[in-house]
Amino acid sequence: MQLQASGGGLVQPGGSLRLSCAASGFSFGNYAMGWYRQAPGKQRELVAAITSGGKTNYIDSVKGRFTISRDNAKNTVYLQMNSLKPEDTAVYYCHVLGDSYWGKGTLVTVSS
Repeated sequence: MQLQASGGGLVQPGGSLRLSCAASGFSFGNYAMGWYRQAPGKQRELVAAITSGGKTNYIDSVKGRFTISRDNAKNTVYLQMNSLKPEDTAVYYCHVLGDSYWGKGTLVTVSS
């Protein structure tokens, strides 16, 4: 199994970023996927999740600003992040829900 997150970077408050995660080595379309984040000194938290059928769920702090989606034909899951805030600064990871494998994350820094 491999999960490669990309799309992070430095953005000003109020800006947008789109994260992508390319998956390989398993039947991507059969699994629920999630985006997690870990800020410095804090525990990793689940930000958004999407089932194999496309049902989504979000933590309250990102509702209305973040959108998770997936393209099963491309084995890719996305996280569109709008109206970014400094408190969104973290390393973001994609993850197969319930699995033990963690790929490398991508750093998102929101700062002026």
